[in-house]
Amino acid sequence: MGKTKHSGPIKLPGKPDPKLWVSRIPFGLGRVKPHHIRDTMKVMIDNRDNLPYAYRILTQGVCDGCALGVAGLYDQTLDGPHLCTTRLNLLRLSTMPGIKPDILHADIDELRKLDSAQLRKLGRLPYPLIRRKGERRFSKATWDEALELVAGRIRSLDPRQLAFYLTARGITNESYYTAAKTARFLGTNNIDNASRICHSPSKTALKRSVGIGASSCNYKDWIGTDVLVFWGSVAANNQPVSTKYMYAAKRRGTKIIVINPYREPAMDGYWVPSIPESALFGTKIADDFYQVNIGGDIAFMHGVMKHWFAMETSRPGSAIDHDFVREHVNGYEELRVHVERQSWALLEKSSGLTQARMEEFAGLLASAGSAVFVWSMGLTQHRFGTDNISQVANLALLRGFLGREHCGLMPIRGHSGVQGSGEMGADPFSLPGGEFKEADIARMERIWGFQLSRWQGDIVGVSLENALLPSDHERKLKIFYTSGGNFLETMPEPEFVRACLEAVDLRVHQDIVLNTSTLADAREAVVVLPAMTRYEQPGGGTSTSTERMVYFSPEIAGPRMPEARAEWDIYCDLAARVYPEKRQLIAFKDARSIREEIAAAAPYYDGIQHLKAKGDVFQWGGAWLCEDGVCPTPDGRGNLIPVELPELRRPEGYFSVTTRRGKQFNSMIYDETDPFNSADRYDVLISRADADLLAVSDGDAVVLYNRLGTFHGRAKLADVAPGNLELCWPEGNVLMQKGIYEPFAGIPEYNTAAVLEKAETYHALKDTRYVEKRIAELETETN
Repeated sequence: MGKTKHSGPIKLPGKPDPKLWVSRIPFGLGRVKPHHIRDTMKVMIDNRDNLPYAYRILTQGVCDGCALGVAGLYDQTLDGPHLCTTRLNLLRLSTMPGIKPDILHADIDELRKLDSAQLRKLGRLPYPLIRRKGERRFSKATWDEALELVAGRIRSLDPRQLAFYLTARGITNESYYTAAKTARFLGTNNIDNASRICHSPSKTALKRSVGIGASSCNYKDWIGTDVLVFWGSVAANNQPVSTKYMYAAKRRGTKIIVINPYREPAMDGYWVPSIPESALFGTKIADDFYQVNIGGDIAFMHGVMKHWFAMETSRPGSAIDHDFVREHVNGYEELRVHVERQSWALLEKSSGLTQARMEEFAGLLASAGSAVFVWSMGLTQHRFGTDNISQVANLALLRGFLGREHCGLMPIRGHSGVQGSGEMGADPFSLPGGEFKEADIARMERIWGFQLSRWQGDIVGVSLENALLPSDHERKLKIFYTSGGNFLETMPEPEFVRACLEAVDLRVHQDIVLNTSTLADAREAVVVLPAMTRYEQPGGGTSTSTERMVYFSPEIAGPRMPEARAEWDIYCDLAARVYPEKRQLIAFKDARSIREEIAAAAPYYDGIQHLKAKGDVFQWGGAWLCEDGVCPTPDGRGNLIPVELPELRRPEGYFSVTTRRGKQFNSMIYDETDPFNSADRYDVLISRADADLLAVSDGDAVVLYNRLGTFHGRAKLADVAPGNLELCWPEGNVLMQKGIYEPFAGIPEYNTAAVLEKAETYHALKDTRYVEKRIAELETETN
């Protein structure tokens, strides 16, 4: 924990800087770019029946979008109002009326004709629902009927056969904490959250490298750092308000570097709507792009360090901060020997970049007095995601870019509430304020007043797969209780996931809207429970941002779903019905009492109990974790970790394939066309060099296939590294393989290898045998 406190927001420069303009044509007319004014007007029209309430949410509530931490229209980084279309798009989830009964109780096959975007637009869930085996439609239920059905079934089974999952859909720390306590109260350790499929490797890697599980720095540290690196992160698209911080950084002379297979247009130049100069003429963001191969980041970073060690040989101190390493770091010699063994030829082949380009980036960092490394799913969603992040930590430790102003390691969060999920214990490897280890188990038993099971809980992907185990298996998943989430649209091999969901005896969906997963069958019954949004919860709620700011979001006056309940209240009620004789151990009288218990259970959250009004906020851990280089590890030192190059076998004729986001909020899609590159959801981003080799033209119908599935789309020529293809997520998940989990953090693998052919070639009768042969060959291939 650091001793320095966050110093509060700073002002933007007053005078414009034409050197940073993208174009002198006002508003980027004629360019492919977002149309913020048009999009804002569309949101106003969508919310026209509830505009006063929508306005109060925007001006009083904490953003339920990404984790930048905007409270009302303001944050702790920059003066002035902040607003983005992502947040505006989410407004309708809070302002829309309930689903009309004739639609809600229609035949299930009629509802199944709708995709999740269409289901979402039907409206809010108005009351509890039950659909039993063989029934063609949902029936209205009372809360007593629904919860007694679930409680009775929980009492009848082994706790190992029960699993909980929480998405980050506006969920508050209070709900995460209560869910974590409820799961353990009911005897199960199978509880997981949305970070499992986004940033779980970040927490795991940072813990082993520097002893922390969150960002070590603040957004303010971007502004004035010498180098700001975005690694596998398109913050301009996924966290749009961050473009203001990038603008401010550029005005202070910061160099911004993007490392990504695709030269993302959103990071090349952006029209920041809340800065007049940028709204008119745009702002050049990235100073350089390093277009690595998919999975080539570890090799690239090895190349950077290899050049550093070569620099040290000729001129000691020219690349490594030896004072910092000597005083604060373990493993220097082991890492040096490991890196120097790497051959440049292999590093070039794996990374897709030349030695000269790797040395260029190494030289930039070596000459920098400060740097902040920001990353997201481009680094984490690999079967070697933890190693990716430890490699980033290696760079920071060698240069001393840790624990001081304008330096740090930042896994930028895409969900407003997910940073708090593991910190509240909604994780199979965590308990509130600690890990799932004996000392923390004993500590929580003293606080909670009941015993905890000692067996290790499963990650959510394994829990789902356990639904297919024999009925008498002790780990057979029989009840799956999910708060939000749609596994049909987030996990690899969606049809396999459907089979898992339908193999569960009883599935509970606690949510605010329907999605396609809600409509899947179950062996016994599907129960749907209507939840409140964070703005409706009595007593308000808190959320933790990427930079560890804990914000209070007050209850906001407005229309309500009469039967919707606060998520934490539903968990408490359920637990009390399962074990009524122990109900006093799980009861909370209000949201404030939950915050008081959180402060006791997670000591570094001490201060959350004082948050009670609009604008209340505190930052746990101070401005910088690992301040002055002192890490919260057993010996107070960071650990350099030699990382092996991943084996990336790609047979001749195959492409490396990964996914990216378009105009969407996680799996919630808001437009079929990406405003930054005009790509549709089924476009395949391919380099011109690769397209020419295959005689594929822009817009041609193409097919990607491997032994897992087939993807039909159209070729979209783009500035992507040759040998690599990018698809929209989650549409591309049909090509991803189930059951491959990163060994340290358990994140699924979201990268694959596939063949691309023109659709006319793929479907031609003369090529049938050829296609069958290629798919058969893939049975023995590993990516």
